[in-house]
Amino acid sequence: MNNHDTYVTLDIGTSAVRVIIGEIANGTLNIIGVGEAESEGIRKGSIVDIDETVRSIKAAVEKAERMVGLKIENIIVGVSGNHVQLQSCHGVVAVSSEDREIGDEDIIRVIDAAQVVSIPPEREIVNVHPKQFIVDGLDEINDPRGMIGVRLEMEGTIITASKTMLHNLLRCVEKAGLNIADIALQPLAAGSFALLKDERSLGCILVDIGGGSITISVFRNDTLQGTTVIPLGGVHITNDISVVLRTSTDEAEKVKKEYGCAYIDHASDEELFEVSEIGSDELQEYSQSDLAEIIEPRMAEMLGLVHKEVQKLGFGEVSGGYVLTGGTVKIPGVLELAREILQKNVRVAIPDYIGVREPQYTNGVGLIQYAHRSARIQGKEIAAGIASVPQERTEELQERPTKKSKQSTPQKKQNDAGVKKRVSNWFKVFFE
Repeated sequence: MNNHDTYVTLDIGTSAVRVIIGEIANGTLNIIGVGEAESEGIRKGSIVDIDETVRSIKAAVEKAERMVGLKIENIIVGVSGNHVQLQSCHGVVAVSSEDREIGDEDIIRVIDAAQVVSIPPEREIVNVHPKQFIVDGLDEINDPRGMIGVRLEMEGTIITASKTMLHNLLRCVEKAGLNIADIALQPLAAGSFALLKDERSLGCILVDIGGGSITISVFRNDTLQGTTVIPLGGVHITNDISVVLRTSTDEAEKVKKEYGCAYIDHASDEELFEVSEIGSDELQEYSQSDLAEIIEPRMAEMLGLVHKEVQKLGFGEVSGGYVLTGGTVKIPGVLELAREILQKNVRVAIPDYIGVREPQYTNGVGLIQYAHRSARIQGKEIAAGIASVPQERTEELQERPTKKSKQSTPQKKQNDAGVKKRVSNWFKVFFE
């Protein structure tokens, strides 16, 4: 296995933390490991409890490690939320080599030049996304390396985030014993993977309906034009079911997954299920139609808010329509309801890879492909996500309990040293 082409991504959601290990060989992505754990310490997409979040990250990482029998060292972290802002940037440099051939060094220099902009002290640059390169006036160049020129320009987007929010996220990753290989904007990564090139060019809206929030990303002219987050999601549907049926949230979540339907016209009166009421030993019987009467109004409300937010962003008319993804869109009937409310072409994006063929994995898989492509274009090297471990270490990974992580003292000291070095570099940037 070539570790230099192996990436590990971390998607911290309100309902679940997901870790995906992907190997890219000859331009082809293979998913070799997946770890998923129930998310604790996250509310409406934001971290509210560091220790609970760290435990959730560790649990997801350990599940992925046991699947591949290797230790995860470096991870690509996705960020999203209303604290993220986009800002256009432009950089210009002279080609440095004597033969005027553009190389990796010139790419790095022009990207650095584009970051020389005024940023408020409470914000931090997360990443720079190149839209196009320009060589001696010739524009619309995706990768200028190897071309001959005198003047190299880059037009792109600077992605900034709240220092506080980013600091808390990195602290969770640090406490989980992981190094940060790269940080990427989750909506941008998901859009570059889930949307077709023509959809991004004509204009398309990616709607990620997760457990506690809905992330709306607007693409046009093959670039991300804007993103916003609505603090509603699948958890609110579960709470509605719990209140109406007077049952526990755990049982409401189970009923939603097994019998849920978001479109009343498609719900069945004959499909019956029983739930236990809180404070009673008796079971109450309901039909799928009864459940749809609860789910459809809340789902319709969320889709209506999506439409309003898109109007606020100034993108009421998009030729490419809407693309839905995220765990909540697995509920049958969501697609039909969305077409009725949004009055546009709507489809659901699902990764086409073994082991992750469900919409909740779109972000994680998108981060892998985005990080690989960015590393290639920007000429930067992303540390290998996993490392081979001795046989006894592999057996320890396979035998240890999911919620407890014990390392041998020499290995732990070595990992802690790497973590401290990596994180200290990030924190230096934060508090400059």
